[in-house]
Amino acid sequence: MSHTADLVLTGGPVHTVDPARSTATAVAVRDGRIAAVGHDEVHELIGPRTEVVDLAGKSLLPGFQDAHVHPQGAGLELGLCHLADTVDPAEYLRRIKAYADRHPDAGWITGGGWSLEAFPGGAPTAAALDAIVPDRPVFLPNRDHHGAWVNSRALERAGIDARTPDPADGRIERDADGNPTGMLQEGAVHLVGRLVPDPTPEDQLTALLRAQAVLHSYGVTAWQDAIVGAYANMTDPAPSYLAALDRGLLTARVVGALWWDRERGAEQIPELIARRAELDRGRFRAGTVKVMQDGIAENHTAAMLDPYLTNCGCASDNSGISFVAPDELRKYVTELDASGFQVHFHALGDRAVREALDAVEAARTANGRRDTRHHLAHLQVVHPHDIPRFRALGASANLQMLWAAHEPQMDELTLPFLGDERGARQYPFGDLLRAGATLAAGSDWPVSSPDPFQAIHVAVNRVAPNAPEGTPEFLPGQRLDLGTAIAAYTAGSAWVNHLDDISGSIAVGKSADLVVLDRDPFAGPREEIAATRVVQTFVEGQRVHAAGDA
Repeated sequence: MSHTADLVLTGGPVHTVDPARSTATAVAVRDGRIAAVGHDEVHELIGPRTEVVDLAGKSLLPGFQDAHVHPQGAGLELGLCHLADTVDPAEYLRRIKAYADRHPDAGWITGGGWSLEAFPGGAPTAAALDAIVPDRPVFLPNRDHHGAWVNSRALERAGIDARTPDPADGRIERDADGNPTGMLQEGAVHLVGRLVPDPTPEDQLTALLRAQAVLHSYGVTAWQDAIVGAYANMTDPAPSYLAALDRGLLTARVVGALWWDRERGAEQIPELIARRAELDRGRFRAGTVKVMQDGIAENHTAAMLDPYLTNCGCASDNSGISFVAPDELRKYVTELDASGFQVHFHALGDRAVREALDAVEAARTANGRRDTRHHLAHLQVVHPHDIPRFRALGASANLQMLWAAHEPQMDELTLPFLGDERGARQYPFGDLLRAGATLAAGSDWPVSSPDPFQAIHVAVNRVAPNAPEGTPEFLPGQRLDLGTAIAAYTAGSAWVNHLDDISGSIAVGKSADLVVLDRDPFAGPREEIAATRVVQTFVEGQRVHAAGDA
């Protein structure tokens, strides 16, 4: 402790998230690294030029890491026709009309973020849009980006009518006569989305920086961008990341998950290898490949071992979609693993989870244990037989904790079509923990809130923040304790991101990626976790957010 520190934070509980879950009361930072963690002895590092942050009883955590997020898409939506913070159909229409009126020269009306639960069967109609925007095409992806609401002008522009076949990886919702009704599911979204003009490079960079500021305001200092590449209506964010690096504007650490084109095969792997090398720059690298193996439960495209139920509770003839044939998936993942790639799976239904784990097992068998740290995101329904396979295979469970609660999308569009037994297997966080799985966490923003404490609240309570009084806990046996939930969002995601050697916990030598909170969440009741706010965020000891900035 012979040299003074650049920054000392002291006077409040420091939750280090180290393996012992130890606490301290002071942290010193020098040259962007943590120089000391302790108590009063750390004050010896305070010199005349040291910035001292008095926590005043507030707490300090390592920076959060979002293991599954889409920042550029979220930032673009915030600047377009933004529908994400309401579930009122009338309010959607008011906002859409107001946006169209404010932008009379826009060739397309786009944006999105609406919720399936706002409409019967999760399917809004073109007719409702035609009444307010009859003259221009409207294209509005829903909150989860697995579907889109379009008007008749957009359907006409894409040449979609009663004779248009459903694509192999999607569905056009139709009326009794086969006419499109204005809702496109999964791969059918691209039929219209491909016609929407791309935002300019400057608009994309602005969107990325807008999203970075939002994430920093919630204490997020690193993330994994879950789609780097062009997909459906989402533009490739890689150029924006490179532009931000070139201008010195990327303040977060980012891992890019390169998009696996499910219409192609192993011939794309050399291209992915070349792109990985091209994008390995500074705080951005792209050593991951994203495979979307299925859809979502609400529109019955999540891949299930058994068929969905119908409205009458009978078995249907639909068990969802496996976007990549399981035998091919095993081959591709084995080759990706041999090439040193991490694979980031979208696996929501129990069949998709099993297919992803089978692919990881095939890779382990062929290649032996490699430090590739494959992970499965979403994990809505997991068969009990597959729970212990996560630990056995070294596959991490990437949790979107906020979704594990009773709310209309769950109660009206999911549970009735899963049935009691399968519905009770949803979001098995506790079972995964007890089985020894490595837990990571992500928001999937803009699908849901980027605020880690909203998600952590649900993980601990299994009740949504601000849920109506009397709302029952959702499968309370799957709750996590607060320390485990925070560790998933910090150390666990750092492990998935191959950043655990430099971040994810507060320890001497690690990067000073730190978050000051307005309270100690461990000191209050668990029902108030979601009220926790971020006061300051630091990356490498540099302040990237202070309350009031964002």
